[in-house]
Amino acid sequence: MKTSSSYIIPADFPDLDIIRVEDTYYMVSTTMHFMPGCVILRSYNLVDWEHAAYVYEELEATPGETLSDNKGAYGKGMWAASLRYHQGKFYVSFVANDLHKTFLFTADKIEGPWHRSEIKGFYHDMSLLFDDDGRVFCISGNTDIHLTEFNADLSGPKDGGINKIIIQDDKENVALGYEGSHIYKINGKYYIFFIHIPKGKMRTQACYVSNKIEGPYKGGDVLCSDLCGWNSGTAQGGIVQTPDGKWFSIVFQDHGALGRIPVLVPIYFENEFPVFGTNGIAPEKVEVTDNRPDYKYAPLYSNDFTNPAWQWNHIPNKKLISLNSNTFTVTTDKICKNPIQAANTLTQRTFTEHCSGSIEIDASKLNDGDVAGLCALEGEYGFIGITKENGKFNLITAEHKIPYSQWTMGVFDDNEPDIITKESISTDKLLLKATFNLGFNQQNVQFAFSDINDKSSNFKDFGTPVKLRYTLDQFVGVRFALFCYSTKESGGKASFKEFKIELL
Repeated sequence: MKTSSSYIIPADFPDLDIIRVEDTYYMVSTTMHFMPGCVILRSYNLVDWEHAAYVYEELEATPGETLSDNKGAYGKGMWAASLRYHQGKFYVSFVANDLHKTFLFTADKIEGPWHRSEIKGFYHDMSLLFDDDGRVFCISGNTDIHLTEFNADLSGPKDGGINKIIIQDDKENVALGYEGSHIYKINGKYYIFFIHIPKGKMRTQACYVSNKIEGPYKGGDVLCSDLCGWNSGTAQGGIVQTPDGKWFSIVFQDHGALGRIPVLVPIYFENEFPVFGTNGIAPEKVEVTDNRPDYKYAPLYSNDFTNPAWQWNHIPNKKLISLNSNTFTVTTDKICKNPIQAANTLTQRTFTEHCSGSIEIDASKLNDGDVAGLCALEGEYGFIGITKENGKFNLITAEHKIPYSQWTMGVFDDNEPDIITKESISTDKLLLKATFNLGFNQQNVQFAFSDINDKSSNFKDFGTPVKLRYTLDQFVGVRFALFCYSTKESGGKASFKEFKIELL
């Protein structure tokens, strides 16, 4: 047996769906506008996880998904995938909110290749069920939960098949109606799990059960529990059974700027109804059986730019980038106002509440008006960078804050960042560093710099800490981001070398 914190991954992996194939667990998570997308993780014990696959390199090269419109697909992209394994084949299905399409990807192996098609219609937070009689169903929706019977090939709704609302939330008494559907058939009964937020409560997990796929369903809330004093509920995720017959759910909890963090919660069934945690309370520690106790997991963070821990902010233009394991070079081809609009930006999740990342930057080929550097990337961002003005270089830190009224998903940022600190420098090469404090009581990033010839890397703080906050315009946790953008003339270039991430 293995005992672990119920926080199984201290990073932004939301909207989780999980399956087991023999002794191996696979888990899919939302990746929004980042490319490649739709990440799948692998584990043999439900606690330790490593990268298994991305389902796609890109979806569609629209002006939004390539960021060529300077608006992007922020707060949209792929959401809340359903992951299934049926008759020797893996299935991943999800909607892309900016494209207004439902995608289906299939593969014989989790590593791919993944074959892409589309499902006719749009199914918010969908969950697939391959029933015992060969029929295929989809559960989806928000507040009003729809049951849709699909064609056997999953091309779309079946003519004459079931298509009805089966469960409705109380619209007058919720801040967020039922969504994040997950459906299962267990011992002949149909179980559907949702997240919702009743008025005056935190995120809450609900479950409904029926003897028939079309209902009627009966149920209610099964988990309304804070964890570790975050004042944030643990909810929305799938369930899975271990080889020795135990049941677990992996849900997520909001952790401010760090993002939405996976949480492992044990389940037992009482009178054929699931009970989460200990009498409905999420525990801080969990005990699991390790199917391969000697297995060594690859970490979910990396200094290697070619490692899958790194993703592009939107679809990159590969003609404008050069990339190997320790060096990343990017050339601009448009005019921008801020790093949110910068194309070909390379990103990696922050990992744990306290971490840092440093990078060597070469700004010698910037044009006047260019800005390049290391960003704490999310809706309310901050960065340290080098800018070129009138042929001279400056070191700056900057930030951007969003009024609460503009937290809406999909709102684009067309503002110049606010300069916090600015200092002329006599060099075009520096070491830049971002140190994150993402605990409950204080969430910020401190930027620093050092001379590249200082082998001991004695970083000097530059400016005061920049406060961070999770906002809905991007709907993701804060990331390390290496960027370059032009404000006057495109064609400038920046190079980044030897990234180093540290867990503090």
